[in-house]
Formats: sequence, C-alpha cells, structure tokens
Amino acid sequence: MQIPSYIATLVRPLPKSATTERKLWAIGLNTTWLPFFTATNLEGATFIPAEAMGCPMRLAVGKDGEVKFSDSGKPRLGVAKELSTAIRLIRENFVANLQKHAADVATENAEGYAKLLVSYQDAGRPIAERQNEKMVAAITARYAAEAAQAVAPEVAVPERELVPA
Repeated sequence: MQIPSYIATLVRPLPKSATTERKLWAIGLNTTWLPFFTATNLEGATFIPAEAMGCPMRLAVGKDGEVKFSDSGKPRLGVAKELSTAIRLIRENFVANLQKHAADVATENAEGYAKLLVSYQDAGRPIAERQNEKMVAAITARYAAEAAQAVAPEVAVPERELVPA
C-alpha cells in the first residue's frame, strides 16, 4: 500500500519553533497562516481581502460597538473574520480528509485494520486497568477522609488577642 504524500508529511516530526505568536488552531498566524493565504490568494484559490491580510488582528467589540476588555484589563483582540472563516474551513476539511483516509485504509485492508485495533486494545487494557484501580483507590481514600472529617468534633480555635505594636 502506498502512503499518500500528504499523510507522510503530516506525521513527519519537524523542529520546534522557539517563537511565540498568536496561534489559531495551534498554528502560528504570522509564520504559517498569513504566508499560506498569501500564496493561495496569489494562486486564486482564496480571495481573502487585503485589509484582512494587512491587519489580521482586530479589537474585539461588543454589539454596542464598545471595545471588550479581559478580566486583567487588557483590550481583547480577535482575528479578522475573513481569516477566521478561512481557517475554520481548512480545519473542517482537514478533519474530513483524516476521516476519509482512515475509512479508505480500513476498507482497503479490513482484516489488517481490525487486527491492529485488537492489538491496540490488548496493549492498552493493562494500563486502563491500573488507571481504574488508582482512581477507585483515590476516590475511596477521599471519601474516607471526608467522612472522618465530618464525624470528628470541631475543635474551637481561640481567637488571638491583638497586641499594639
């Protein structure tokens, strides 16, 4: 079976980037999305307006037109609607392609796919059982501690007397 080049590219590790930037769908806006959409605009595959490409970050505003602020008091920023819509479309198509590839492989080699799923379940079963045992023990210990605390009489803590300095 020949692996499609786009799948081989997806699963190949690449060096991590040390830059921090605005990410959309965990992908950098300036390092990936803007160059990608510049290329697709040039090819005619997308038609994202120059205004959205030139100023992709926008102040978030409410229905009343007022700028929105975060809890920390900073103005909230969002991505231009045209870019956001194009990225959502790519994400939806990406998921559909992953699902189609899995279905195609499962159909083409049903026996091998089924055997691999069984081997995954067999390999994961001991881990799942240990995790379940740990979870039950932790929940039991927590309930026991809560029950002991509820039964124990409350000890009154005397208030401290304030002493002038």
